[in-house]
Formats: sequence, structure tokens, C-alpha cells
Amino acid sequence: MTILCVDDEYLILQEIVAQCRAMPDVEEAVGFTSGYEALAWLDDHTADIALLDIDMPGMDGITLAMEIKQRKPDTAIIFLTAFAQYSLQAFSLHASGYLLKPVEPARLAEEFAYAMSVRPPRRETGLVEVKTFGGFDVFVNGEQVTFRKSKSKELLAFLVDKHGSSVTRAEAFTALWEDRVYDRPMQKQFDVIIRTLRDSLKDYGVDDIFSLKSGTLRIIPEKISCDAYRLFSGDPDAINEYHGEYMSSYPWASITEGYLTWKAFGEGKPN
Repeated sequence: MTILCVDDEYLILQEIVAQCRAMPDVEEAVGFTSGYEALAWLDDHTADIALLDIDMPGMDGITLAMEIKQRKPDTAIIFLTAFAQYSLQAFSLHASGYLLKPVEPARLAEEFAYAMSVRPPRRETGLVEVKTFGGFDVFVNGEQVTFRKSKSKELLAFLVDKHGSSVTRAEAFTALWEDRVYDRPMQKQFDVIIRTLRDSLKDYGVDDIFSLKSGTLRIIPEKISCDAYRLFSGDPDAINEYHGEYMSSYPWASITEGYLTWKAFGEGKPN
């Protein structure tokens, strides 16, 4: 295991890192006195568990945990603090554990074991990562996909929104050009959009996530990892990542945004 420790008190941080390094299953333990330094380290590294002090100046542990979950959702979070009143807030973030200072090595070992036992398996390398919270973006092996046409990107977003259901060309066209008529010239233009979408995906070797058969289009949901799909399945990390915005550039996405908001916050249950 790789452990990330963050505590603004240097002597306490040294003690925690030393305890972590003494554990037989820990291969690496690194420590930082600032949340910003920890996030900079995470840009190039991965941690199995982040052990975070809650009460810190600049960036507190709760905020840091949210940032870590957005960047590295597979990282388990264990909060460390001298103040018991933070426990409810910590658990509302679906933290894997909560420890009061001073930490006993036996309790720390128990929390590590529990965090690793309940953590979902890491998603396999090379899986297409689709981000829908806020804007819409696609990543392959961490590299953001560049689409040859903005409408091709929107077409893929629309198919992701349909969660694998097949849609006709006319249905997809109406979503992308709601004020235009699906006449012969626009059918030809839409054919270009479909072709450039496939070409854009082919540039990254992932064109197999897109299917075009018998005049219908669909995404293959089994071949992508999508934050919205994880939220709908009840994944607590995805729920934490959602802040009320879904594919904000596309008006047709507002219905799904309502369902996501209800699912995450229980607000405004749709009819």
C-alpha cells in the first residue's frame, strides 16, 4: 500500500508517517504539512489511503478529501483529528475511517485493513473515462480526447446520456439541432458528424465504444467508466463528486440533471 499523510503539525506528521512505514503491508508512506503540497504530489502519484488531519489552516481536511476524491476516486480516506465533533461531517463524506489523536498503532492498522477491504477494485488501465459532472469530457489513459468537430463531441455526449439505449438518427439530430428540419441537406451534414465522431475516437483507438447499426446509434456502456453511471448505481464517491451540474453546455441534458440531483441530494424529485 501507498499511504498519503497530511497534518499541519510537523512532529505529529512525522510520528504518523513512521507508524505507517512500520506496518508490514505499507510499501510507501509520504507526508505533507499542506493540502496543496499533497495535491501537487498526487498529480504524479497514486495513494491507496489518504490519512488526513481535519483541522488545518489554508485547506482543511474535509476540503482536501473532496479534492482527492475528484482527482483520485479510488483513494480511501481516513480522517485524523483531536476534535470528535468533526465525526459526523467526516462520515457524510463516506470516509473509510475516523481516528482521534493520539493514534494507537493497533487502531491505525485496524482502520487500514477496513479501508482496503471495502474499497472497490481499481478500474482497469485503458478504460475510457467519461466526465459528465459540470461539463463533458472524455479521457483515454489520462489523455483528454480532442474531437474534430464540436457537434461530434455533443453527439457522443447525447449517446452517453442515453446510457446505452439505441437512438435513431432523427432523434439524435433533433437533440443537436432542435431548431432545424431533418431534410436531405441536414441528413448529409449529420452523416459528416457521425463520421468525424468515429474518426476522432479512432485517433485514440477507442472507436469500439460507439455502435452504428441499422440506422441507430448507441454507446457501449460496458466499455466506458462514467461518473453519472456510477452515481446512478449508488456509488458514494460519485455522489460526493456531483455538485448539481451535469453536461452544463447542452440544454437537452437538463432532464438527466434533475434525476442526478434528486439521486444525490433528494431534492426536487422528478415526476
